[in-house]
Amino acid sequence: MLPYPEIDPVALALGPVKVHWYGLTYLTALAFAWWLAARRTRRPWSVVKREQVDDLIFYGALGVVLGGRIGYALFYGGEQLAQDPSWLLRVWQGGMSFHGGFLGVLLAMFIFARRHKIVFGDLMDFVAPLVPVGLGLGRLGNFIGQELWGRPTDAPWAMVFPRDPLQLARHPSQLYQFALEGVLLLVIMLWFSSRERPTWAVSGVFALGYGCLRFVAEFFREPDEHIGFQALGWMTRGQLLSLPMIALGIYLIVWSYRNASRGVSTARRKRAK
Repeated sequence: MLPYPEIDPVALALGPVKVHWYGLTYLTALAFAWWLAARRTRRPWSVVKREQVDDLIFYGALGVVLGGRIGYALFYGGEQLAQDPSWLLRVWQGGMSFHGGFLGVLLAMFIFARRHKIVFGDLMDFVAPLVPVGLGLGRLGNFIGQELWGRPTDAPWAMVFPRDPLQLARHPSQLYQFALEGVLLLVIMLWFSSRERPTWAVSGVFALGYGCLRFVAEFFREPDEHIGFQALGWMTRGQLLSLPMIALGIYLIVWSYRNASRGVSTARRKRAK
């Protein structure tokens, strides 16, 4: 068994003001997304101009934070929200959902695309490779904050989290998700988007990749105590929410390449320019 490297969740304290590592991971993710977006605007097929990157990241940040919080409240905290609606605003108490953030970013990017007259599918293809680093850093924040830990195991790399009331040896599933949804998905997205693809193809690969990797990671993650298993006696809420993403990813990939064979995607991209 590996010892848990106890790290103070508070990275910096200035009097009553406390800066948590979890918040710093979000700031780091946004900074990386800005840097990568700026680099991607240099590509000849980029639909985003360099001077639009600041606005793009601002819209994306709003989508992530608002969508992630509202999604968590609806998907995982329905009872608590019904009992105390003001809990939705207490973001410092934790609780963010990727699937909610995903929907929030979709809405934010739709508004951005309309404002800048960019084809929505092409914009989403530009944005998709920016996401995995944020996912990975978020999981590191979960690990430092000792939340969303894994299921009990006797694996030699198991850890006992000090905040676990049962003090069981568990999978460090946050690190699994960091490796899968962060590192591996980033490599896949950078490779696949390294050359021009049909509209919606890059987005489809992201949706399919994340859905599959999250589905696998959920086998090692402890289900939320107040929710438990949702279907078939073994399927978690996270797995159920990942199934539509897997289906959407497959659909977008098939649809994009079928339309590309008819010249539809290329024509749309040219009109957008």
